[in-house]
Amino acid sequence: VGQLVADEEKVFLARQPGSTETIARAREHLAGGATSNWQIAQPQAVWMSHGAGSKVYDVDGTEYVDMHGGYGASIAGHAHPAIVEAVSRQVRRGTHFAQPTEDAIWIAGELARRFGLPLWRFANSGTEATMDAVHLARAATERDLIIKVEGCYHGHHDSVEVSVLPEADEVGPRDHPIGVPGNSGIPAAIRDLVIVVPFNDPEAVARALAEHRGQVAAMILEPVMMNAGIIPPDDGYLAAIRDMLHAEGALLIFDEVKTGFTTGPGGATAITGVVPDMICLAKALGGGIAVAAIGGTTEVMSLIADGRYEQVGTFNGNPLAMAATRATLSEVLTPAAYERMTRLAARLRDSLDATIAQYGYGWHVVSVGSKGCVTFKREPVREFRDFLTIDDRLGHLHWLMQHNGGVFLPPWGKVEQWLLSVQHDEDDVDRFARNFARLAEAVAG
Repeated sequence: VGQLVADEEKVFLARQPGSTETIARAREHLAGGATSNWQIAQPQAVWMSHGAGSKVYDVDGTEYVDMHGGYGASIAGHAHPAIVEAVSRQVRRGTHFAQPTEDAIWIAGELARRFGLPLWRFANSGTEATMDAVHLARAATERDLIIKVEGCYHGHHDSVEVSVLPEADEVGPRDHPIGVPGNSGIPAAIRDLVIVVPFNDPEAVARALAEHRGQVAAMILEPVMMNAGIIPPDDGYLAAIRDMLHAEGALLIFDEVKTGFTTGPGGATAITGVVPDMICLAKALGGGIAVAAIGGTTEVMSLIADGRYEQVGTFNGNPLAMAATRATLSEVLTPAAYERMTRLAARLRDSLDATIAQYGYGWHVVSVGSKGCVTFKREPVREFRDFLTIDDRLGHLHWLMQHNGGVFLPPWGKVEQWLLSVQHDEDDVDRFARNFARLAEAVAG
């Protein structure tokens, strides 16, 4: 596998001299030669030129089927006519007022219908949404501690930068995981406010609540884990932890930044039937434009309504973002679009399953809605510690082979997933399947 990776990295670099040259220029004034550390993949970052429909094009002019999807944001594909029209119309009418516009009313009502929570506010990123949710939970309960699932990512604010992707030698005992800082610069005093538990383990939540009785404000988690491939919740898990939290006067927060709209019209909340006290949305919400939302129960959101909690932001409800979001929800993410993505997801999954069975690897495909991944492991993955045992090299090799075969995926092959958009077609998913078959054959030697 190591030799295969080395060979594919050579092909990767040979295909994109334009990115190599651009990175060299960028390093003069762009820290690290990119605009986010998550764009700096091995062997190098890919610099993009433009996108159209289901395709993206790098600065060398190479075309790729885009299944990266901007980490889940581009469910509309690229230059979707409905979003182009809505944004173009709004640009001519003004891009920023720091005052509300009427689109915000329609969007809040639509989110209430889809997710089952009555009141909403807007923000600009998933990080902002989860930050507000944690602050709001603490304000509502007058408690400081939060419970967080090991291996979940909820943005890069201090309160949740704990045990995001810890190494196996850092995590400590399973019944009392160590809160590992998810970045440098996270104070120990902040980490002490976070109780880490494994996913799919209601007993661990019960233990955390008992050991910190009357101190826990809320538990925040992805209802389907998507920072470690894709890990679905066990039957009954989400309802069980909701009931435990409520019994102790604590709140439940769903981070649906990744799962919202990609798993279905009402996200994992609608799929599971478990409605939390707060939901955080972003990514796919704006169809490619930066926007986020936080929804909650009347009781919780009343703190915002009467000013006990100040939910603020200069660009909250920005008219350009609202125009794009309304178009996304009303004209892009329609029932017909979801039916089409479901058919494509089944076609792709069936092809990959057939290849895995042919070679007898025991890998398995995990998909929810338009998101999916290959887990390069025989045993089921139920929590982050299972995920840690997967061979990183296979995920990286898969990413390289897909890229060199004309499919663009997130660069963290073991961690991330593919996204199908409303503009993908059968040829797109078949190209992915052919590249995967080449991977399976190459690994077989």
